[in-house]
Amino acid sequence: MGGESDLHRLIAAMSAELQPGTHVFVTCAAVPPGLTPRMTFREAEGTTLILLRAEAEAAGLAWQFPCRMITLTIHSALEAVGFIALIATELARHGMGVNPVAGFYHDHLFVPEDRAEEAMAVLARLSAAALPPKPPLSPDHLPS
Repeated sequence: MGGESDLHRLIAAMSAELQPGTHVFVTCAAVPPGLTPRMTFREAEGTTLILLRAEAEAAGLAWQFPCRMITLTIHSALEAVGFIALIATELARHGMGVNPVAGFYHDHLFVPEDRAEEAMAVLARLSAAALPPKPPLSPDHLPS
């Protein structure tokens, strides 16, 4: 049931799925009834929620950071070293911040809403660059 921990295999085999909707970050004392946050994390200062913007607005909650969620579909091991660091570094090279969240099976990236497609392209290039090069076709394998 453990995930992949080899960095090269993680990068080469990852695919990214852009999830629907715009998410936002909210802080409150506790999760208000009726909300279905994507993530809940308790800190000393309050409880952080990541939820759809429409849900936050309907509940009258102040929010920050309109973002899109990208799911990395490879099952990464929780103890994998460098996977998110490499991805965050590559996005930073393009001037893009990211808020990563690790789930049991997958990592999820929250990127600025207006840069989601750009982030998807960066991730695709990163993964393609990690793939082993394809061997050249021999002349007898070329179409006639």
